[in-house]
Amino acid sequence: MNVQASSDRVLLGRYLSGDRSAISQLIERHSRRVRDYIRMLVKDRDVAEDIFQETFIKAVRVIDEGRYADNGKFLSWILRIAHNQVIDHFRARRQNKTLTEAEAGFDVLGTLRLAEKTVEDDLVARQTECDVRALIELLPPEQREVVMMRYFAGASFKEIAEQTGVSINTALGRMRYALINLRRMIKEKNLVLC
Repeated sequence: MNVQASSDRVLLGRYLSGDRSAISQLIERHSRRVRDYIRMLVKDRDVAEDIFQETFIKAVRVIDEGRYADNGKFLSWILRIAHNQVIDHFRARRQNKTLTEAEAGFDVLGTLRLAEKTVEDDLVARQTECDVRALIELLPPEQREVVMMRYFAGASFKEIAEQTGVSINTALGRMRYALINLRRMIKEKNLVLC
């Protein structure tokens, strides 16, 4: 077990024993990494700060309710919460978005575009995204993280390397193996992705 995981465990134990300052130390220890990760995904400092606060509020609530199982991977756990909070943010933003005329399917002349998407196109796109996300969940954690950061968060390989604490070559290698594994799973499951 590494020293940081051990000291995270000690701080959690102190917090659960009534030392309220221990949780502040734990949050402070990981705040930069979590804040940077969120900023990289949302690319808006104010929104990132809100999500950062929500992340640690949720984490403390889970710990207080006794639902956190300490396995020596506190940072990974807190980054997963942050990731889920970012996803929730984008979902909420997408639901509250107002459409412009162009987005609604009208051009400057007020006519409908000739190549409108059909309901079938939307269904196929949603099913394809669902299938791809299900396959991504089957990847090893390191590969899944790189794919999620690259394709769903738009991070560069340099940013991925910095956020995951590996070299750029390692990040590229993980992406390569992830793509190989995804192709293999698509072939094994006889999926047709449009």
